[in-house]
Amino acid sequence: MIKDSPLQKIYLPLFQEKNVSVFIKRDDEIHDIISGNKWRKLKYNIDFVLKNAFKGIITFGGAHSNHLSATSFLCKNHNLESIAIVRGDEDAPKSETLLFCESQNTKLIFENRTAYRVKNSETYLSQLQRQYPEYYIIPEGGANTLGVKGCEEIVSEIDIDFDYISIDCGTGATLAGMVRKLKPHQKVIGVQVLKGKDFISEEVQKWSPGCNQFEIWTGYHFGGYAKYHEELIHFMQWFYAETKIKLDPIYTAKQFFSVFDQIKKGYFPEGSSIVLVHSGGLQGIAGFEKRYGVELFG
Repeated sequence: MIKDSPLQKIYLPLFQEKNVSVFIKRDDEIHDIISGNKWRKLKYNIDFVLKNAFKGIITFGGAHSNHLSATSFLCKNHNLESIAIVRGDEDAPKSETLLFCESQNTKLIFENRTAYRVKNSETYLSQLQRQYPEYYIIPEGGANTLGVKGCEEIVSEIDIDFDYISIDCGTGATLAGMVRKLKPHQKVIGVQVLKGKDFISEEVQKWSPGCNQFEIWTGYHFGGYAKYHEELIHFMQWFYAETKIKLDPIYTAKQFFSVFDQIKKGYFPEGSSIVLVHSGGLQGIAGFEKRYGVELFG
């Protein structure tokens, strides 16, 4: 059952010290499995698939992909077939996410990193469509026009006049939707979770050309995608102790850490109102704990 996403104000000494107001858009409460921007990006895609009588969906992701788990769950619940093109080694132990996908009757097809890099090429997609003509192909992370449309609603649902809104970024599609609904004085901060230079800005411009009300932070990847980092883990545990809100170490914790760090450093002017979008992704915690032999929240 899909639930509403409330806006929750949080109170911590740091915010009082720096004279800022901080809210969380609780997209993690939308659904236990298809929570956050995963639901936003799949919502209109699923509608399109059902209206056009496709047999199933093909999509892409890594071993810990929230998008793959959400797509698998939705497909099973709508009596659709699903195929996941997975970046990685077929012989490697399957993550908790991939085991879940298999439990939802998703067919897994593994591609090595070299082959996976061309997944968006016209040649690759044309060949895939010829092989599966009755399937609808959704890009990695739900990053297409319908996915971006769904993410516009994150901002539309907020009934306060905020100054800044932040989101963790893997593909940029969520940010691209959010930026379309901003008022002139508002700004989106995208926290890139993957290691490397800013590639999000270029992606955002593809879907929302000419927009300039956003900024990408690339310095909070904590070693890269799904890497273990002690400082980040301690932050998650501290934040949970203070608020009883769980974050995941792959996406949301990086975003929240970055905003808190920049509040400390004075990036946000006094009197600022800041919204952090909790993009869900909590399904990835079990796999992360198993991989690194840790218990994040006791």
